[in-house]
Amino acid sequence: MAINTLATATIFQQQLDKIAVQEAVTGWMDANAGQVKYNGGSEVKIPKMALQGMGDYDIDNGYIKGAVTLTYQTKEMTQDRGRLFNLDPREVDETNFVATAGNVMGEFQRTFVIPEIDAYRLSKVASDAITANKAGMIEYGYTPGATGTSALRKLKEAIKAVRDMGYNGPLVCHATETFKMELELEMAKQLTAITFSKGGVQTQVPGVDTVPIIPTASNRMYTAITIYDGKTTGQEAGGYVKGTTAKDMNFILMARQVPIAITKLDTLRIFDPLTNQGKNAWQLDYRRFHDLWTLDNKINGVFVNIKDEA
Repeated sequence: MAINTLATATIFQQQLDKIAVQEAVTGWMDANAGQVKYNGGSEVKIPKMALQGMGDYDIDNGYIKGAVTLTYQTKEMTQDRGRLFNLDPREVDETNFVATAGNVMGEFQRTFVIPEIDAYRLSKVASDAITANKAGMIEYGYTPGATGTSALRKLKEAIKAVRDMGYNGPLVCHATETFKMELELEMAKQLTAITFSKGGVQTQVPGVDTVPIIPTASNRMYTAITIYDGKTTGQEAGGYVKGTTAKDMNFILMARQVPIAITKLDTLRIFDPLTNQGKNAWQLDYRRFHDLWTLDNKINGVFVNIKDEA
């Protein structure tokens, strides 16, 4: 019986979007996009609220009138990425197409899409913080485990710096495995376990002062990345690499409300071998939009600790 490619593509699209949020270490950032307006394509509208401070109450005239201004900033998702895959019909028939295609798309997301999204998001937050250059919020030249240093002290100083900026809400820390190991060695298994939620999935992560520490691969902890277009000579493999001027982060700490991240799989297209005009094969077109923004009035809720010297 012929496969309903439209229905199959819709199911794949829903599942792949869900998996992208759940498996990305930065998947928790997508929760901040709850009020963002998205109607397809690459354009989104981000709400920004402006309020006024308190005034004196007057016995005769009562309250001083205040104003609430809610505006929407139109943003364009700059990351428009994708790949085309062909599956030979001799190896994939209608009885195993769904399973095979699902495996291909799932593996593609796990090994290429999700690492790139994570690396892009963390480098974007870091570069925004470095550009803002808030006093005391960027630290350079710390090597975890170096003689006379304390990973725990570095983290506690970062937490204090963000708290001093007026953020009393939940914080999140992304840290390399090397930095996390130093914390564990210093605290002799006294790190607390914190329940952390992203994409509807509850996980247990280590924590310090109620701050969850998300172990993050070092190749996702760059202050900048270079994204390959997949066609230029030397970039055929696609994906990303460390930026030419990038530095290695030990950890990045931020108020949970700071990053607004969105990732959306555009219409996933599936063509059967008879419809595919290019070759006798099943064709899967994968296209994903994603981006991250840090609003100007929230960037002082980010602390970046960098291994390299300034």
